[in-house]
Amino acid sequence: MNKAILIGNVGRDPNVKYFEGGRAVAQVPLATTERGYTLQNGTVVPDRTEWHNLVFRNGMAQTVEKYVHKGDKLYVEGKIFTRSYDDQSGIKRYVTEIYVDEMEMLTPKANQPTVAPQAPALQPANPQANTDSEPPF
Repeated sequence: MNKAILIGNVGRDPNVKYFEGGRAVAQVPLATTERGYTLQNGTVVPDRTEWHNLVFRNGMAQTVEKYVHKGDKLYVEGKIFTRSYDDQSGIKRYVTEIYVDEMEMLTPKANQPTVAPQAPALQPANPQANTDSEPPF
């Protein structure tokens, strides 16, 4: 079974791309944090934050584009996929992504910004980590 369940905070506004036939893909970084603690001997173990690359498709991508913003808290369920690409130096790099099947927005509406979202960027923020090809499904 390939299933990931995450609760975390959005790291930046969604990066949305549109393809032929009205299909859309949104990419969002999500931070999850394990709280730190103190051992009995006094050793302090700090918080640990992990970053996850979320991928939303079609109608869910359009919803994310309209309603999800940097700092929002999300609950997501999806599948883990790893893809590779060659960077500018020709070195093979790997990217692990969560293809989201279910999402719940946990940020109360009162805490969400009232400003309309900006138009999607034409170029990805990190071209090496994103491809212009459509995801596998």
